[in-house]
Amino acid sequence: MSDAPDPYGFESLSLEWLRAKPGTKWGQNRDVLNAWVADMDFPPPPVVTDALRGLLDSGDFGYPVWGLEHSPALDAFVARSAARYGWHITPDDCRELNDVTQGIQIALEHHTVPGDGVVVLQPSYPPFLRTVREMGRRLVPLNGERSAESASGWMFDWDSLDPVLAIAPAKVLLLCHPHNPTGHVFDEPELRRIVALAEQHDLLIISDEIHADLTFAPNRHMPIALFAPERTVTIQAASKTFNLAGLRYAAMHIGPEALRERVNAVADHLYGEPNMFGAEAARAAWTDGDPWLDAVMAHLDAQRHLAVELVCEHLPGAVATVPSSTYLLWIDCRPLGLGDDPSEEFLRRGARVNEGPEFGELGVGHTRLNFATSSAILRQIVQRMAG
Repeated sequence: MSDAPDPYGFESLSLEWLRAKPGTKWGQNRDVLNAWVADMDFPPPPVVTDALRGLLDSGDFGYPVWGLEHSPALDAFVARSAARYGWHITPDDCRELNDVTQGIQIALEHHTVPGDGVVVLQPSYPPFLRTVREMGRRLVPLNGERSAESASGWMFDWDSLDPVLAIAPAKVLLLCHPHNPTGHVFDEPELRRIVALAEQHDLLIISDEIHADLTFAPNRHMPIALFAPERTVTIQAASKTFNLAGLRYAAMHIGPEALRERVNAVADHLYGEPNMFGAEAARAAWTDGDPWLDAVMAHLDAQRHLAVELVCEHLPGAVATVPSSTYLLWIDCRPLGLGDDPSEEFLRRGARVNEGPEFGELGVGHTRLNFATSSAILRQIVQRMAG
């Protein structure tokens, strides 16, 4: 354990405290070490708990003053987009939601019909695959592969989509940017190639940018809407960055005017309204949470390298590349001979990680490990995986 200052307690986690937490990550399997669902093990930023405590102390849980107008969280999102990413948008072009997947489904509902093609990068965040399947849309996979030529160790062959879409056109490109589970960061040349492809084949880009703030230097996140403002729906949330997933708040920016009009034409309450606690948590995080974020990114930077070192040491033969973003490590376990879903064997050994096949065909023989914990617990997790 490092002797460096640890003001937020990232290195001071105890298994007793973690196992007492009521959430799904630790609450479902208290007798094993949990490194699966994408929650950090850390307490949320103090500015968030202070803001929520202020709401509690007010004793007023009635209708918020913003009513059916947008919440202060949306103003914070707009201001942060401009200051952090040079992306200048207005609240009028946005809609507040409960989570990112809801926004994806709303955009698909208003832009496509059953049978329409949706391009999805593989391996894929599982809710993407479930959404396309359950909404009756046609999956058009774009497979990723490991590459020493890419800073993230991953690449996607965008040129291979041209002949596929020429034969069977699609309506949407669904992008996880940065990419989950590989941690790939799309740089400007790649984003411009994606936009050119979308223009050539008239694709709406739906960009899930929930991991944007979790991009490690020298990589830099750039919203794809900077390059295709009239073709892009961007969905963001503070949940992954600041560990607030259960508070259910997200913001969707709808670039295409016609799509925005269709979405805004639905009845006022059809898609719900933001909860005041979720909105207040997001506002506080986006406005005042950067000192905590800087500290957690420094910790995660060390953790991502440690995770790969531990995999190489304790699971020789398994293949893992240091991710350029997120706190998730994608591990190829096929050389270990643990079957299609190695997470089953790792769970038997006392560590729960994500089921690789849930990420699509390229997830067979793989697993995803969440390293957003202390270094001591991360060591124990990988040692358990090794049996």
